[in-house]
Formats: sequence, structure tokens, C-alpha cells
Amino acid sequence: MFSHIMLGTSDLEKSRQFYDAFLAELGVPAGAANKNRYFWRGNGGTFSVSTPINGEPACLGNGSTTGFAASSPEQANAAHAAGLAHGGVTCEDPPGWRGEGPAALYLAYLRDPDGNKLCLAYRQPKP
Repeated sequence: MFSHIMLGTSDLEKSRQFYDAFLAELGVPAGAANKNRYFWRGNGGTFSVSTPINGEPACLGNGSTTGFAASSPEQANAAHAAGLAHGGVTCEDPPGWRGEGPAALYLAYLRDPDGNKLCLAYRQPKP
């Protein structure tokens, strides 16, 4: 459904360091620079950060969350920890299971250095 996701940043280098560490835990190679942007490609999708082209300050969307798929709760925890170690801030409830039964999800929320809300999500395989 989506071709890419791009988030605004006020500090391109700080964002690159954060997302290189965060996404490495999900098996995504380091970001590639392109003018005032960085792109990460993996698992069939593209994620990017950019300083705003219009020169206005970057801002975040109230109620917005960008979700990243994790292959296990351990991978979600590792990416969450890497994000925190590189300037991220935890938010929401601590990482853990939400819901019950086969519909339960393992979720880990944090905000990047610009305040964008991220979620690592692990969905159990269907029986």
C-alpha cells in the first residue's frame, strides 16, 4: 500500500545516527544520503528523514505513529534499546504484550530525537 514513509528532522546527522542504530536491529542497512535526506531500504519498504524543503522547522503530527515490524519480542526490545541509547525517549507503556490470545501484539513505543512517535510491533504467526 505504501511506497515510503518520510519524517521531518531538525538535525539530519542526529537522526541518521539514531535511525542507523535503531534500524540496524531490524536488519536494515545504514542509511544513504541524498542532499538533505537519508534513506533506509529493507523488507520491501523505504523509510526516510529529511530537513523540510520549504525551510520551515520540522514538526511532528499529534496522534501520528510510524510502525516498524519486528520478527520477535527480542528484536523489538533490541531496537527499542538501541533507539534509547541514541537519543530516543520511551513513551506509552513499557514494551510488552497487549491484548490476549492469537490477536495479542508485542509493542514497544519510543520517540526519536525530533519527537516522532515510533512503534515496534511483533505479531504472532497464525496457527
